[in-house]
Amino acid sequence: MKKIILFAAVVMMAGFSTTAMAQTSATVAATAVGAKLIVPMTLTQTAPLHFGSITLLDATGGTVVLPSNSATRSFTGKVSASTITPVATNAAYNVTGSNSATYALNLPATILVTDPVSTKAMTISALTARFANTVGVDAVTSTLSAGGIDNFTVGGTLTVAPAQVGGIYAGTFPVTVDYN
Repeated sequence: MKKIILFAAVVMMAGFSTTAMAQTSATVAATAVGAKLIVPMTLTQTAPLHFGSITLLDATGGTVVLPSNSATRSFTGKVSASTITPVATNAAYNVTGSNSATYALNLPATILVTDPVSTKAMTISALTARFANTVGVDAVTSTLSAGGIDNFTVGGTLTVAPAQVGGIYAGTFPVTVDYN
């Protein structure tokens, strides 16, 4: 009986023991690695948005539309072009950043310009942009060139309210660009 118990104990110990086996060849996993360096974007204004000199024909007001790609204005209502300087100009900007990266432009919905003497204001709305690489189309996104540069121009609609007073109206507005 002692032999059977001893035999059973040896069998049980053998069953619970672990066997270590050496691997004969190494296994290598190819692990991908990378980094993306992003060049900070810069935005430089090269020309202001200016609707030029406008003649008030009477007190009913009107609008002046300055398209995004041309300083050729169109008029509605009782306002017209004046030959007095300054002339109309589209706002113009240069953008730099990471090569071939896409980016978005953000323009405000409206801008107020005021005359500091009379404190009267006019509204500029419907701002549009034309990028150098988008021929014939206004857009809010673009792609930087392989050299990391782009440029665009901005236009909009100036509303001359009824009974608007003559003066020199001015203001500022934010323009932002950021990678998509």
